[in-house]
Amino acid sequence: MRIHPLTGEFAQRADETAFLVHQLPQTRALLGYTLVFCTLFYLAFSLSDLAALGYGPTYLKLCAARAVVAATAGTCAWLAYHRPLTLHATRIAASGAETVALACFTFIAVQRPDEFHWHAMSLAIMLIVIYLYIPNSFANALVLASAATAVFLVLTLKYGRLTAADGVTMVMLLVLANAFGALAARRFNQVSREEYQARVALQHTAARDHLTGCYNRRYLHETLMRPGQVRTPHHGGLLTVVLCDIDHFKRINDTYGHASGDAVLRSFAELLRHMTRDGVDSVVRYGGEEFLAILPGTDLDGGIHLAERLRTRFADTSVMTDDGKERMRTTASFGVACADPAADGGHHVLRDLIAVADKLMYDAKRGGRDRVHACCACSNPPAGLRRA
Repeated sequence: MRIHPLTGEFAQRADETAFLVHQLPQTRALLGYTLVFCTLFYLAFSLSDLAALGYGPTYLKLCAARAVVAATAGTCAWLAYHRPLTLHATRIAASGAETVALACFTFIAVQRPDEFHWHAMSLAIMLIVIYLYIPNSFANALVLASAATAVFLVLTLKYGRLTAADGVTMVMLLVLANAFGALAARRFNQVSREEYQARVALQHTAARDHLTGCYNRRYLHETLMRPGQVRTPHHGGLLTVVLCDIDHFKRINDTYGHASGDAVLRSFAELLRHMTRDGVDSVVRYGGEEFLAILPGTDLDGGIHLAERLRTRFADTSVMTDDGKERMRTTASFGVACADPAADGGHHVLRDLIAVADKLMYDAKRGGRDRVHACCACSNPPAGLRRA
């Protein structure tokens, strides 16, 4: 996860999207709160319109402009609080509310042309709010703030009656507001994403086996075995597990050393992860030399096919010893079990399947090793799927 040095956001779109989705509930809450807060102050400043213009047609026009801002921001805030806005919709709501507020602000400034120096101070505050308090992308905030500054300066040249010194001071103030806002937004983005990186790293460390990169047994019991965690969308909702055990692993450790044994474990885990579906299947280091593959939406034939492919590939794979002098070969034994969680009922189907696969795997080891034993644990399995 690389952070872009200019924006403070993640350089890769997938990383940035994952972060934004993770933050979406807080983002919606912040958007709603900020829009309500800013709307109240925007309406309160109608008192300055009354003080400057008195009651009349121009004052009523400015009240209407402020009412448009309040209606727009209020609608966006209501949606943020009461509707599960998507990430894209949240960005649209933020940008839309900011655009309407800035457009109405410029209209108000033109109606009160003798006060452009005060308007510049108000705009500087609005720019800080855009950069820091209304959640949006860095690019969107920069475009909106820069465009609003440019339009305001053009209007100042046309309608404002400022001395040269006042004009230069105004330009410097707005440039400073944009620069400070952009730098602060970049820093905020970077800090929040660094915190997210640290959280992801901790979660990865807690869930993964440090040697093989597979899920560990703690993750299996605390996450994968939770109801609804493993989804089975295909093949009538079947769930298949494959339990694997490397044959004669103790002999490898005793003969070549534990470092060489670790190399064999890494080699087997890499093959297993390569043959399973990323983001769908789960690969767990179940014990010392035991690995578990959880295959949602896979029938018994699919599980047997995976186990046979893995058995053949691993038997043909040689692994270099830690000292680099020899190449090691060994085999693995497999137990494959399949069930339909919906048909069999209960929240312990995965636990029960692992128990069945464990027995089948030890049957395979007792039967001569380097083989696959399988059965369908369904209550009413299709013909031919009871045992293989």
